[in-house]
Amino acid sequence: MQIVEREKLLGESEISKLLLRFSIPAIVGMLVNALYNLVDMIFIGKGVGPLGIAGVRIGFPIMLVNMAFSMLFGIGANSLISIRLGQKKKDEAELIMANAMSIMIITAIILSILGFIFLEPLLKMFGASENVYPYARDYFSIILYGAVFQVIGMGMNNFIRGEGNPKMAMVTMLVGAILNTILDPIFIFVFNWGIKGAAYATVLSIAISSAWVLHYFLYGNSLLKIKKANLKIRFDIIKSIVSIGLAPFSMQIAGGVLVVILNNSLSYYGGDIAVSGMAIINNVAMMFMMTVFGINQGAQPIIGFNYGAKKFSRVKKTLKLAIIAASVVVLLGFILTRLFPRQIIEIFNDDPELVEFGAFGLKRFLTFMPIIGFQVVSSAYFQAVGKPKHSLFLSLSRQVLILIPLVIILPKFMGLNGLLTAGPVSDLTSSIMTAIFLGRELSNLDRQHIENGKLEPCLSKGNCDSN
Repeated sequence: MQIVEREKLLGESEISKLLLRFSIPAIVGMLVNALYNLVDMIFIGKGVGPLGIAGVRIGFPIMLVNMAFSMLFGIGANSLISIRLGQKKKDEAELIMANAMSIMIITAIILSILGFIFLEPLLKMFGASENVYPYARDYFSIILYGAVFQVIGMGMNNFIRGEGNPKMAMVTMLVGAILNTILDPIFIFVFNWGIKGAAYATVLSIAISSAWVLHYFLYGNSLLKIKKANLKIRFDIIKSIVSIGLAPFSMQIAGGVLVVILNNSLSYYGGDIAVSGMAIINNVAMMFMMTVFGINQGAQPIIGFNYGAKKFSRVKKTLKLAIIAASVVVLLGFILTRLFPRQIIEIFNDDPELVEFGAFGLKRFLTFMPIIGFQVVSSAYFQAVGKPKHSLFLSLSRQVLILIPLVIILPKFMGLNGLLTAGPVSDLTSSIMTAIFLGRELSNLDRQHIENGKLEPCLSKGNCDSN
């Protein structure tokens, strides 16, 4: 009955309502993830200053690495768990989940130890100046204690969604984000702990969110349960998990490499203020992009199901609505950054030099923001229809394959302006490439739709020409 209901839902329900239903939980989840860093940036900017913002930005690749491993094991295991549940093999699904949890804990501990040992050279390699380094050290020497909580909380949250409880997955993330928003001002302003207060607030919030996730699987009404006997690592299971989770892991690591290169270039050509300003610009853009990613996640199962069912008109309609919705979101962001650039920067800090650079950077770096929604949704379309290589190439093109070379080359001729120009050039180029790929794909889809339409009448009459 559940299978029939799902087929009817995805294959017959009104696309607009269906997209809304699938997208909202994903959007909330994405925004919650972005809120952690955004809230820290705002309170650090107000309570510590531009150097504090730069300190968080400089060490951000450390958090990206933790997130990458949570995606490696979380997304990889979740795919296997979903398959086993579909096969009614609950015991195997619990074994996969427990193995994923074990390897997450071991990996997070190793990452923390390595982080503590190499923190100073890492931060300096990431672009920390003498003025910024103390802030980055104070923040990330505390954040490293929360690596286990971050990997478990983010990684195992995938399993809650995988067993069919997206609302609970959303609640576990909301708990941490709301708590972080409450604790940040208390620790920074009331206890006067400065940037360390922001780090303590983040670690405590992530820890409580992780405890909530663990409680759900140990004592809650979860379908799957964590069992002690299943925690012993089986390398054949880990190998399967890693093979599936490798693509999102690689993209996250590539994003970390980009941040390191960008931070070093910003520090060299623009100093600490440029690093702080770019941190704010990225956080502002990310709030809109997370909504786009949520729309993207909502559209993918609808597109995938209807593509498999050869209901190509529903595929195209879903893609069209998702692109429109994503474009509206980024267009709103574009308008706001055009009309109120200085006011947006001042939310974080009112240092005149920072406001001047940040306002200019917002307008320059996000010049082609209105087309980013199209690029992100269209590149992910290929993943939904079973063409992951196309999707991976187009996804990497904007943030890695095009942007990294531009970040290295353009400043040699244009200085700091070259860095700010690299973003829009990458956005435009990758969007043109995506449009070419999508145009060919949709033409092929139309051809299949026509052929499918011709085939159906003859099948119903039983007079198809076998030749």
